[in-house]
Amino acid sequence: MEQYILALDQGTTSSRAILFDRRGQIASVGQYDFPQIYPQTGWVEHDPADIWSSESRAAADALRPLRPGQVMGIGVTNQRETTVLWDKNSGEPVYNAIVWQCRRTAELCEELKKQGLTERIQSTTGLLLDAYFSATKIRWILDHVPGVRERALRGEILFGTVETYLIWKLTGEHVTDFSNASRTMLFDIHKLQWDEELCALLGIPMSILPRPVSNSETYGYVKPGIPGFEKVAGVPVCGAAGDQQAALFGQGCFTPGEAKNTYGTGCFTLMNTGETPVLSQNGLLTCIGWGLEGKTTYILEGSVFNAGSSIQWLRDELHLLAERFALRRNGRSPRTARQFISQQLAEQYGN
Repeated sequence: MEQYILALDQGTTSSRAILFDRRGQIASVGQYDFPQIYPQTGWVEHDPADIWSSESRAAADALRPLRPGQVMGIGVTNQRETTVLWDKNSGEPVYNAIVWQCRRTAELCEELKKQGLTERIQSTTGLLLDAYFSATKIRWILDHVPGVRERALRGEILFGTVETYLIWKLTGEHVTDFSNASRTMLFDIHKLQWDEELCALLGIPMSILPRPVSNSETYGYVKPGIPGFEKVAGVPVCGAAGDQQAALFGQGCFTPGEAKNTYGTGCFTLMNTGETPVLSQNGLLTCIGWGLEGKTTYILEGSVFNAGSSIQWLRDELHLLAERFALRRNGRSPRTARQFISQQLAEQYGN
């Protein structure tokens, strides 16, 4: 009986599930877009229910040709920094996921800079003090959603970036891998642990934080009866990495100095710097690429927020691309044109 690995790839604009055989060849794929929420200028949110349902449907599609027992393991890769808080008993999110692109906490970041935290944060976490990262998104939810801070202090609330949320939904285990933890602005990339002082300075209870783990180990096993995942009940979830670190690894950049550039929702250049973190003096980010077999590989990263997302905005908000296409296709309706363009974008800007 043929054996497979299931990869869950939860991106910013769509969720994918890809089945790989033992030769590393793609056997099947499922993919679904989900809505982007823009409550006001500069704010970006996702409904966690949309994240989960789109990933579940994608998994069901990918697994359709298989029988139970054929999948040997599951790995997760994800849009990074996007922040979810949920009730640990009911599993209900307390607010929409605040997406990595969201700028609502920019003023808070400026206040923290005035308090002199910039150097402290960079030396510990490798990151710039910016609304991009998870820490101030967590703080915003704690401060602005009624009752959540009190519930967090009572130990009733859990935080996670998207891989944590998916792994918890699948297994009940509350963990985050080193690569994703290093994008929160709360993680000491040298000691591989949450920084207690930074959490206190930002007003974030450490009880809500997941347990940091390496990028390849068994985190837990898929619970029975999960819609879309029935065929993989009992299968270990045993790998996780943020999407850009996963791309660096997937491109085979295992030697210091090797780099990759990804064109997706945004553009991201990452370079392997080996087992020693290198702090940039020019605005680059220092993060963990992966932790494997007791060794930590570090990276330098440069990011551009908008690439494919700009094209998607032109398509969905202004309908410019669809209307132009319709004119070129002898009056084909804008709706049909948008469907065509959506397919083209999905192929080129998958995440």
